[in-house]
Amino acid sequence: MNEINIKHLKDIENEAIFVIREAIAQFEKPALLFSGGKDSIVLVHLALKAFWPAKPPLTLLHIDTGHNFVETIEFRDNLVKENSLDLHVAYVQESIDEGRVVDETGINASRNKLQSVTLLDIIDKLKFDVAIGGGRRDEEKARAKERFFSHRDEFGQWNPKNQRPELWNIFNGRKNIGEHFRVFPISNWTELDVWQYIMIEKINIPNLYFTHKRNVFLRDGVWLAAEDFMKLKQNEKIIELDVRCRTIGDVTCTGLVLSKADKIEDIVAEIAVTRITERGGRYDDKRSETAMEDRKKEGYF
Repeated sequence: MNEINIKHLKDIENEAIFVIREAIAQFEKPALLFSGGKDSIVLVHLALKAFWPAKPPLTLLHIDTGHNFVETIEFRDNLVKENSLDLHVAYVQESIDEGRVVDETGINASRNKLQSVTLLDIIDKLKFDVAIGGGRRDEEKARAKERFFSHRDEFGQWNPKNQRPELWNIFNGRKNIGEHFRVFPISNWTELDVWQYIMIEKINIPNLYFTHKRNVFLRDGVWLAAEDFMKLKQNEKIIELDVRCRTIGDVTCTGLVLSKADKIEDIVAEIAVTRITERGGRYDDKRSETAMEDRKKEGYF
C-alpha cells in the first residue's frame, strides 16, 4: 500500500475547516447536505472539528428519495443522535404527492433527478442561504468546474460560465434576495484522500462500503441492488455476490462493485490501484454524457 502523506492530509483538512468556518461566518442560515455517503460523513467530521467543543451551527439536510438503502438511514439517525446534531429530512414522495414532480415509470425509472426540485423547495421554505456539500473536483467533469463558493441564482440554477474568482482563498458570498450558495470544502480532495483520512481519523462509515453478500443483477455493465422497487428486464437474473458500494446514493442508480475489501486498509489499497473512476459505476451518469452537468444546472447537489 502507498505510504500515507500525513502532512498532505493535515493541509487539506485545515483548508476544508477554513472553508467551513468562512461559510458559517458569511451566511446566516447554513445547511450541510447529507447523503449518508463517505464525503458527507467526512464533512460532518470536519464540521465537528471546526467548532469543537460547541455544536456545529448548522442543520444537516437530507433529501430522502424513498429509495434509499436501509443501512444509510440507520447510519444517518445514529450519527445525528450520537453527536446531538440538528437534522431536517425532505421527502421526494411529498414533492410527487403535491404535483411538483412526476414520478418516473418503466424499467429504468429513478427518483435521483427529482431530488433537485425537493432540494430547491426546502431551501426556499426554510430560507437556507448556503448549502455545504461534499462535492469534489476529481469526481466528475461538471464538478471540476465548481468553485469553493458556488453561486446559485434566484431559481436555484448554476451557471458554470459565471463563476467568481477565488484568488488567495478570498471567498465572495455576496448575494441578492432569493439567491443562495453551495459551498464545497473538500473540493481539492481526491477519492484516495477521503479514504486515507477516514482511516487515520478512524471515522465510522456504513457497512455498505465494506464487502458483504447482496442480491444483485447486472444492467448495462453495472451491478445494481435487487430491491423490491427495482424492476427487472426479462433477461436479467438475480444472483448473490460479494459486493460493496464505492459511492452511496439512490438505490436505483448506485452501482455496486465486486470486491473482497472488508476493512479500511483494503479499500485504500483497492482505490490506489483502480483504473475505473469513482462514478464509473453510477447508473444515472450513463443517461447522457452531460447527465451530471444538466442536473447541476437544475439545482442538483
